[in-house]
Amino acid sequence: MPHLILLRHAKSSWDRPQLDDFDRPLAPRGERAAPLVGRWIARKTWRPTLVLCSTARRARETLALVAAELPEAPQVRYLKTLYLASPSRIVALLQRQPAQTASIMVVGHNPGMENLSLHLTAGESSAASQSMAEKFPTAALAHFKVPSWQALGQEGATLKHFIRPRDLE
Repeated sequence: MPHLILLRHAKSSWDRPQLDDFDRPLAPRGERAAPLVGRWIARKTWRPTLVLCSTARRARETLALVAAELPEAPQVRYLKTLYLASPSRIVALLQRQPAQTASIMVVGHNPGMENLSLHLTAGESSAASQSMAEKFPTAALAHFKVPSWQALGQEGATLKHFIRPRDLE
């Protein structure tokens, strides 16, 4: 069963309100949180082999800080279609991935990351799913085992971890 990792970008800066939303950089808090998440992922056996990342600046900066902590660099595809993507758009993108891809991480935005995670855990009552339902903060990560990329969203996914930066400090 493949692994799906949904990572919401780290905290972005609002210091320059004239910037377009797409161009907002990470805030210092986000710059501290992303490497924590990267180090946590680096200790796992299911590290991403493929990353699909929004082209928004804060998502790209989050990925750069996370990836710098990984022992091996995953293949990365930057996709503008992930900017503020809906859960259905994310699922459609994942369903088109090669069946042999063992682990995919999506770096994106809310509400898409949170809503897709909640959809995938519908009916679960684990502590992790309850925590995720309360809030999916910036730099939070949801890790799932899924039956296949093609069946994503149609067959059961299992939430394995829900990690927030504050859990790692």
